[in-house]
This record gives sequence, C-alpha cells and structure tokens, in this order.
Amino acid sequence: MEKVRFLDIQTAPSFASPFAGIGKDIGELKTEIVRKSIHFLIALSPLMAAINRPLTVLFLITGTLGYTLMEYMRLSGVKVPVISSLTSMSSRSRDMGRFVMGPVTLGFGALLALLLYPSPVASIAIYALAFGDGFASLVGKFFGKWRPAIMCGKSVEGSFACFAAVFISAFAVSHSINIALLAAFTATVVEALPLADFDNMAIPVTVGLAVQFFNFL
Repeated sequence: MEKVRFLDIQTAPSFASPFAGIGKDIGELKTEIVRKSIHFLIALSPLMAAINRPLTVLFLITGTLGYTLMEYMRLSGVKVPVISSLTSMSSRSRDMGRFVMGPVTLGFGALLALLLYPSPVASIAIYALAFGDGFASLVGKFFGKWRPAIMCGKSVEGSFACFAAVFISAFAVSHSINIALLAAFTATVVEALPLADFDNMAIPVTVGLAVQFFNFL
C-alpha cells in the first residue's frame, strides 16, 4: 500500500511568505497615502494667503510649533488625540521611536516661500513642494523600477512624476511654458538629492529663487 505523505509544517512559511509580502506592501501603501495626503494639504496655503496672507503665515508658524510640542509629548509617552494617531499612521519604519520631522519641514517650507517671494512665485514654489515631491514619492515608491546609482536610491519614474506635476501646476499659475519648464527642472533636480525630509524646505526655496530670478531677466 502506498504511504500517504503529509505536508511538513516546516514548509508552511513558504506558502505564507508571499501573502506576508502583500500585507507589508498594503501597509506601506496606507502609510504613504496618509503621509502624502498631509503633504498635499499644504497646497491650500496659497489660497489661504490670497485671502489673508499675515493670518496664513501665523497659522503656519503656530501649526508647526504646535506639532513640534505634541510630537515631543508623544515621544514622552503622552498621547495627543488625533495628532498622535495621524503621526503613527504616517510614520515610516525609519521614523519609529524618533521625532518625525516631515510636518515640521513641510510647514517651514511653505512659510519660507510666503515670506521670501511675492504671491505668484510663492504659489509656484508651494505647489512644487505639495505636488512635485508628493507625486514623486508615491510613484517612486510603488512604480519605480529604474534607480541609477547617481540618484541615491531615487527612481527615474518618480522624477518624471515630479517634473510633470510641477510643470502642470506652474503653468496653471504663470501661463508661461518657460517658467513652468524652469520650475519643473529645478524641483526635479532638488527632489532627486538625498536630503531626506529637508527637501520640504529645499524645493520651495530653490524653485522660488529660480522663478524669481527668471522674472528679473
């Protein structure tokens, strides 16, 4: 009689591992969507500034300082309703147990654009931050395949997404192909640099500077 062979339970992980990988990808997708949804909200700053610029500046300052205080409280074990949950949901693995700098640099990036540049230039700079960096991260994270060594881990697909998003938003504000191309090129180069969360300040400052300089030519 032929013996019946039973599945060795030690082989179970080989079946579970693909599903574990899918679960991990879904978790990373949720984290990135929450993270970039917050990122996209900074695009409301130009609209708010058009209504009341000083109040918008004050809102960005108090919001950034308030978040900083609550983040220190979270790290000290004090849970702040809503804020602590959002921070945990939007934290990448590298942020666990550490101060999450993203919202701080995001707020300061928009603030610097409003303080340094006139309204149309500030709008282009902030949209480059919100949409260029935002779409670059999402596309690069989940669709990026080509990552040349010179780009320090960033993907070509993410850079194309950044260029397209900034070009469209800059053209919508300026109605100038030259300005849109300049803003898109500048944002794409800066976003590709290994600046971590500090690209939230570098992108609006450099894009605004490039566009402002072009306006003086």
